[in-house]
Order: sequence, then structure tokens, then C-alpha cells
Amino acid sequence: MDSPEQRRKRKRFVRPQYSPKHYLSARSFILSFSFLIFLYLLSYRIFSINPSTFHPILVVSSLSLLSSSSNESVLDYSKGYYLSSPFRIEDRVLFPDHVLLLVSSTRKNEWIKNSEGLECVYGKSFLNSTDSDDIVTVKHSVLSVDEYDEFRFIARCPLPPANYSAVVSLGWRGGSVVELGGGDGLLRRNQTAHSWENVAYVAVLDGGTAVVFVKGLNLRQERESDPSQYRCHFGLGNWERNGGFELTTRAITAAQEVVRCDLPWSIKKNPSKAQGIRVTIGVTPNVHAKAHDHVIVPSVAKLFDSKSDGKRNRKAKYELCVCTMLWNQASSLREWIMYHAWLGVERWFIYDNNSDDGIKEVIEELELEDYNVTRHLWPWIKTQEAGFSHCALRAKDECNWVSFMDVDEFFYFPLPTPRTQRNRKLGFPGQNSLRSLVANFSSSTTIAEIRAACHSFGPSGLNSPPSQGVTVGYTCRLQSPERHKSIVRPDALDITLLNVVHHFHLRKGFSYLNLPASTAVINHYKYQVWEVFRAKFLRRVATYVTDWQDNHNEGSRDRAPGLGTEAIEPPNWRRQFCEIWDTGLRDFVLANLADPATRFLPWEERSPL
Repeated sequence: MDSPEQRRKRKRFVRPQYSPKHYLSARSFILSFSFLIFLYLLSYRIFSINPSTFHPILVVSSLSLLSSSSNESVLDYSKGYYLSSPFRIEDRVLFPDHVLLLVSSTRKNEWIKNSEGLECVYGKSFLNSTDSDDIVTVKHSVLSVDEYDEFRFIARCPLPPANYSAVVSLGWRGGSVVELGGGDGLLRRNQTAHSWENVAYVAVLDGGTAVVFVKGLNLRQERESDPSQYRCHFGLGNWERNGGFELTTRAITAAQEVVRCDLPWSIKKNPSKAQGIRVTIGVTPNVHAKAHDHVIVPSVAKLFDSKSDGKRNRKAKYELCVCTMLWNQASSLREWIMYHAWLGVERWFIYDNNSDDGIKEVIEELELEDYNVTRHLWPWIKTQEAGFSHCALRAKDECNWVSFMDVDEFFYFPLPTPRTQRNRKLGFPGQNSLRSLVANFSSSTTIAEIRAACHSFGPSGLNSPPSQGVTVGYTCRLQSPERHKSIVRPDALDITLLNVVHHFHLRKGFSYLNLPASTAVINHYKYQVWEVFRAKFLRRVATYVTDWQDNHNEGSRDRAPGLGTEAIEPPNWRRQFCEIWDTGLRDFVLANLADPATRFLPWEERSPL
């Protein structure tokens, strides 16, 4: 029989031993199980939805000052499919009349195709509030969505309502809920909308250098600046996470809105890996400035190799290309391109400066008709000189010669007379005459720019736009020619890329040639009927040219004589700027381009049968 002492030992042996460690394990298990039950109930509540009342939810990224690291996908059952395209709103730029969103996506074409359902979402939060429910939102339709570069697309949004933030987000039309970036709310993050007047906006690889286009440096027109006060800063590694720039190089040149810097050695060794790297400009006011005086310009610019943008692979260069920048001139494009293609232009670079008049569709139609036209989205306002510098870099590997001109400017080869016959060796009136002219100088070791004088035409007594086009409709002009426009060799341009729209600075050893007026001139249909000119009045694209609405430089040749600062039709506008009747180009066009049977011109709109 067991003794009392033996029974006590057996009880101690079979009794559960509750150590502190065992206690914590059990408690953790209970808490974890409870949390899983909570998540299940929560998900059941959220996702058990009546399909007829379901609205897609867009989770908007939370951004640092320069970028964001979060990705999202969007459910869109209203169209019957799942739109799974990771995207990120990288930057916002505040312009005078809209907010520009730069959005990266692995499948940006899908977003552009289905962009009709996107809305701009504006938020404001009550001061001193920590509750995300206090954020109030309003929505407006997106103005436009378009492809920007191989990394990003852009969305344009109206300016925010009063008291709402310019840190705009995107949502789906009809969506009942729009998440604003997490529990602490979109507007409480360190985000900003950059000013269009102070930002590095484009960067291009050019050999062993980076060419950065930047606003806010206030560099003087047609002047080189001291490059020693500028640096290029390149973002590598985890720069998107911490908003920093890891590599710095010195500036080689600085002029107007263009700064050229050496590439960091690691990028120069493998430039293909430089695609998409963020770059900006740092400014040191003077050589005696302290380190903390070095100011970094905000940046939305990513390095881009212009060679990779070649739409068509060619072994030989085009002899003659044309570059232009335009805004809402779709109605003028067909005549301008078809006429100059007849004169021999082979390639077209169209820099679209925020048009909303269907120009994309017009260019697509021209491409279907075998005109070699590409549209390059250029959303940066008041940057025509910089845009032309950018186009010169782009065209350098494709074109022997590039003409920089506007869509209301037309080359004209007057018919020879006995007195002017000696100049015919430079060109002749007829098909491909412009290409033949520049080809005469392609082998020259000194001539790198060909200049032609401009004759400015007026409304010629018309009250409405001429149905057969400007070349036929406007026939009265000012007597004296105005500024010239140029055709240049892009490989002979000065490294600064300095230009004043009308001409570029050339490298040492190269010079320009002024064409005699008897050989070729440009008809500039500058002052058209009032309804056309009034639209032109609303904005000007050149950086260093005063807007019409500004009340200074009113006597400048850049302004219409007698026109004030308001878009009010002056008395007798249709008869102004008419000193000489000049029907030369009209007669030339009708004789060479009109259909012999119908007399229709190639660009005329024809009524359906």
C-alpha cells in the first residue's frame, strides 16, 4: 500500500505545469485566432456586395516629394473586366490653367484606352484633424489622358476648387468610395504640386552627357551663362524611397533653359541602364557660397535616350526634316504637311503643346496616307526654344537638315525671270525643289544653316477662313520682309543648343547662307481672319516673347501693330496688313497641286457623295 508521501509525488507528476512561457503561447494563440475571425467578418462585410450596386475602388498612391513607391490595381466591373495595371502618380505640376499628373504604369496603353472613366479627385481636410473621415473630396472629369514617354502617361486635371489641394488624385467615375492614401489621409503626407515655373522637366542622353531642360534659372535670352554654378544630380539605387540624389557631376554649358552635364562614370560605362533615372539641377549662387546654399531644383525629368525613340530604323538619314511646335492648329496641319511633302520634306516632328482640338486624329490620318509624321507630346508651356533644342537632339541621328518653322509658314519658290535666272542654281520651282536646294549644301564643310526671309500676309479682305487653304486664300501682304526662318544641320549646332526660334547658334567653323528672295522666301500667314487670329492671341509658346495680354513691349515686332492687350477685333481688321497683292504662291499651288479634273486641292474637305 502506498504511503501518503508516494501519493503526493504521483500528484505532482501528473499535474500540468504552467510556466510563464506556456502561458504566453496560449495567449498568443487565442489573440491570433480572434484576429483571424475579425478579418474574416470584416472581409465578409466588405466583399459580400450586390453586383448591381458595386462601384470600383481606386487606392491612390501616397507620395514623397519626388515620387511614390506604392502600386495599385483597379477593379472595373462596369466594363466587364479586371483592369490590373500597376500604376503610380509620380509627380504633379501646377500650371496656370490645369494640374498635370505624371503617372507611371507597366501597361500605360491600357490606362489610356480606358481613360474615359477616370476622374480627378480633390481633397481638403479640416485643420488640426487627425481623423481621415474629415477629408472632404470633390471630383471633376479628367481633361485629357495621353501617352508621354516610354515610362509614363499624363493626365490633365482642372485647377482645384477654392480651398482644395492641388495634390490631385484619380478615381473612377461613379465610384462610391475613393481611398485617399491610407489612414492618415492624403493631405497629411509630405506631398506637393511643383510649380511649372521652377522645375527640371526633361532630360536627354546625348553622347557622354546629360542635357537637362529646366525652368526657374532665369538665364538670359541668347546668352551663355557661367556653368560653374550648376551641377547635375542623378538619382540611383533607393533614391525613390528616400527622395535623394546619389551622384553629382559638373555642368559643361548653361544657356536659357538648357544645362548640359557630364554623365557619372557608372552611367557612361553602361548608358542603357540610365533610362528612366531621375535627374535635376543644383544651383550654387556664387563661388564663395557655403554648402547649404546649394539649391536643388524640383524635378520631374527622367533620362531618356533620343536614339531609342526612332520610329523607323533607317541606314541612311533623311535629307530634309521639319520640326514645329503647335497648339490647337489641327485644321491647318494637312495643308502645311501635304504642301511641304510635295516640296520634298521626308520626316515630320510635331511637338504638341497641350492641344485639345483633335490633332492626334489628324496625325494618325496623315500617317495612314504614308506621310512620315510623329507626334511628340510636349506639355511644358512657354518653352518653344527649349522644345526646338530638344527636337534638334532627336533629329540629329535621323536627318541631314531640319527646318524649324510654324504651321502658318510656307516655303515659296518664285518663278524665274531673266533678271533672277542666275540664282536658279540654288533651286528651282517644282516638286522636291526644297529638298534639292538643301542637298546642294550637304557636302559643304562650312555651310550649316540656310536662311529665308519671311513675308507677312494679312486677312486679304476675308471675313472667314478660306475653304481652299491659306496658300490660296490670303494674297495681300506687307511690303517689307520680316525675320528669317532657318534650315539647319543638327550635327553642326553649338553644344549649348542656343536658339531664338528663328535660328540656332552654330559650332565654330560653320556659317549660314542667306537665300536671295528671287530663289526662295517664306510666306508667313501671320495675320489671318479675326476668328483664327483671336485663338492665337490667347497664348504664345515662345519663352522669351511677351504674351499678348501683358502690357509691356507693346511696340515690339512680336506683337500685332495697333493691337492692345485684349482680344478685341480692331476696326477694319480684314483690310489691315495689306500693302502688296501677291498671288504668286496661290497661282503656283493651283497650277501644280490641284486635281486637273475637279480642281480640288489634296487637303480640301470634300462633301460626301
